Amino acid sequence: MNNETTIFHFTRMLCRGKLSGPAQQTMLLFAEKKAPNCSPRNPLSFLQMTSVTRQEVLGLYRKIFRITKTWQSASGQMKETEKEKQYIISEAKTLFRKNQTLTDPELIKQCVEECKARIELGLHYHNPYPRPIYLPPMGLTLPKARAFRHQEKLRKISKPVYLKSQDEIS
Repeated sequence: MNNETTIFHFTRMLCRGKLSGPAQQTMLLFAEKKAPNCSPRNPLSFLQMTSVTRQEVLGLYRKIFRITKTWQSASGQMKETEKEKQYIISEAKTLFRKNQTLTDPELIKQCVEECKARIELGLHYHNPYPRPIYLPPMGLTLPKARAFRHQEKLRKISKPVYLKSQDEIS
């Protein structure tokens, strides 16, 4: 029995009034630990959120594979087209597998937005590779100086949404 099923059964028992006292406290601690975003008023909100998010993520994954079936490189050469198709598939598999253990809804939302942005950019420019960005170079400040931390913060803020995961896997 997985965690979602266990939480579902405990929640159903709690809503029906079959749990009280120590059993109720144990269930609430378990649910809080396994599903920290679960609201006390609607204990099933965690399960509802994940099913909708799961459908959206799987839909994006299928959309990427549908795109690769009809992908044509900008140059039109068959060799480049195959190379780009392989890149799209390997990049999608790598990023989706890396992020499959995420549970924070905000992080999941960021990853979904990044995926959508990369799909749109790839289709628009007929280029599956991430677009280069030009960030301001790091200055000559010392690594422990305040100016260095400020420069790092500016670089982090100026990074576009479609490249958030790029440095992590490269």
